[in-house]
Amino acid sequence: MLDNETKAQLKQYLELLESDIEFKASLDESDSSNKVREFLTGVCELSPRLTLVEETLKRTPSFEINQPGQTSGVMFAGLPLGHEFSSFILALLQVSGRAPKVEDSVINVIKKIDEPMSFETFVSLTCHNCPDVVQALNIMSVVNPNISHTMIEGGMYQDEVNEKKVMAVPTVFLNGEEFSSGRMELSTILEKILGSVDISDIDQENPYDVLVIGGGPAGGAAAIYAARKGIRTGMVVDTFGGQVMDTLGIENVIGTPYIEGPQLMNQVEEHVNQYNVDIMKNQRAKDIQKNDFVEVSLESGAVVKTKSLVISTGARWRNINVPGEKEFKNKGIAYCPHCDGPLFAGKDIAVIGGGNSGIEAAIDLAGMGKHVYVLEFLPELKADKVLQDKLYSLPNVTVITNAATKSIEGSDSVEKLVYEDVNTKEQHELNVSGVFILIGLVPNTEWLPDTIDTTDRGEILVDSHGMTNVPGVFAAGDCTNSAYKQIIISMGSGATAALGAFDYLIRQ
Repeated sequence: MLDNETKAQLKQYLELLESDIEFKASLDESDSSNKVREFLTGVCELSPRLTLVEETLKRTPSFEINQPGQTSGVMFAGLPLGHEFSSFILALLQVSGRAPKVEDSVINVIKKIDEPMSFETFVSLTCHNCPDVVQALNIMSVVNPNISHTMIEGGMYQDEVNEKKVMAVPTVFLNGEEFSSGRMELSTILEKILGSVDISDIDQENPYDVLVIGGGPAGGAAAIYAARKGIRTGMVVDTFGGQVMDTLGIENVIGTPYIEGPQLMNQVEEHVNQYNVDIMKNQRAKDIQKNDFVEVSLESGAVVKTKSLVISTGARWRNINVPGEKEFKNKGIAYCPHCDGPLFAGKDIAVIGGGNSGIEAAIDLAGMGKHVYVLEFLPELKADKVLQDKLYSLPNVTVITNAATKSIEGSDSVEKLVYEDVNTKEQHELNVSGVFILIGLVPNTEWLPDTIDTTDRGEILVDSHGMTNVPGVFAAGDCTNSAYKQIIISMGSGATAALGAFDYLIRQ
């Protein structure tokens, strides 16, 4: 179950335990239980501080992580391997008494929750977004005895996945009712429970020298470059990480042969935190006005003043705008094959989009699904030849060009896709359980005032210093008219915008 290298790494972490740990496991003689038993037995052999006891719990197989004689509220139903192995290690350390790396103010907010909350999170072990949610809810369970959390490995609990109609991961249930679906940070979860986050402790009267809107690669780079100049820097961030958090393997960040998106952006956030930057999370900008200062209005009602501004709000997956798209989001419509692909194992799937992203997704999904249909509006695919060659070599893939998607239909979840042949105008139906939409990006700029010039696609126009047509207002990353949308280019443009803002300030 665990190779020697993994055991050696785990043993090092187990030396950090601050108290004994007891695995309370519910197991029977099924293959799934035997796998969990083998896993827990192997872990217990690595430290004398770990013991395994068997007891009947709500789900079999599952196990709790507790200090002896206590209940932590942290439970795993299934195997915490793959991307969830880090969640398992952190849970061990935190239940043992090691403090989670969370601000004291956040811990105090968690402790104020005074009603019983039982969370259940359905995950797939290949999902790189799931651990963020699992680890956040585990922290809440360790900190507050009113809260409990169970990670449920969807592959081992497929019947329950089908029963609850879980069509995307992570999907969280609270006290038996669906709570959320998709990646969330701890602050986002608390905001959903308790309401909008209070930023009254941030000094809003004295203007920032540089304020950055957005927490992706461009925003992170801009904040670091600005803070390194020793000037007052702030960030308005919905969720830190941006679209990169949905990227699995990254192999083109120079000097880093391979890294996963969440890991990269966690490192960027840690880098930002090394400087004196005010990060206002779970805040969304809704307007910008240029008066004596640049004034940024937030949806929470606050107005933040700054001498210069860097807009780095990134981009999101483009919608196809057909009937059924909104209704079946996370109910068969998905955007991340790495996260949600395993939920469609053995099922028929459609991929809309013939570019690199779409074809990469189709190749990935073909290894899990029964059959994959690729729909491209143009007469031919746009993906690189090497990807097309791989796609056409797969026996369970059908490529349909000149296909205009007309609707996505079903009852509780996706059941079919209707498309029209662009040439003949004939309509056809595909009986599919999942539709993955990958047709490019649209900039997150629809909230901007008309005073800031954009292209007809909504991309912000910037000069060589990253400045917009409004003096003191800069922009960087995928929300701009940059020729190429790449992580490393976004980081560079974030640095350019921050340096441009600094140059602007010293010349005023």
